[in-house]
Amino acid sequence: MKSLLELLLTVAIAVALALLIQAFVVKPYRIPSGSMLPTLTVGQRVLANRLAGHPGVGEVVVFHPPQGADPIEPVCGNAGQGAGHPQACGKPTAAESAQTFIKRVVGLPGDRIQIVGGHVIRNGVRETDAYTDPCGADTSCNFPTPVVVPPGDYFMMGDNRGFSDDSRFWGPVPDKWVIGVAFFTYWPPNRIGVL
Repeated sequence: MKSLLELLLTVAIAVALALLIQAFVVKPYRIPSGSMLPTLTVGQRVLANRLAGHPGVGEVVVFHPPQGADPIEPVCGNAGQGAGHPQACGKPTAAESAQTFIKRVVGLPGDRIQIVGGHVIRNGVRETDAYTDPCGADTSCNFPTPVVVPPGDYFMMGDNRGFSDDSRFWGPVPDKWVIGVAFFTYWPPNRIGVL
């Protein structure tokens, strides 16, 4: 009887520790779409470090987007910006979405962002973007009029620039909506590795 209680206590502690680690330290996520191709594929699984702090340019992050990302046609917090306009969305809607997205940080607070041919021009310098999938000629690949990322926000884009629903259309993401920085892929086995 004593050994059964010890076993149950050990299992309970292990489960509690696993739940605490997932809630506060490292959390797994599944890639739901092709917006991060070729870096991440549909169904691939990643781990996100919830203690990473403020993400830097080039890091892949898991976050809640603004509610403007929820509709089929994204909504920008600034009328006249986003899809079909020469300037990307510079202001998100005020409310946080319950959805979870994963994208790459391409702009930090205060950065001037332009998108030309799917390439980010950050503060006048084109990003080094060998990780992106080439962009077509559609309007989502060109936002030549600069937008300034608001204080405390991050500009996010998918690596599959021609097929990503991202900050170009629904705006920057406030720091408090960032869940964590993705750092490791663990599924499928042939894609295991560090991001």
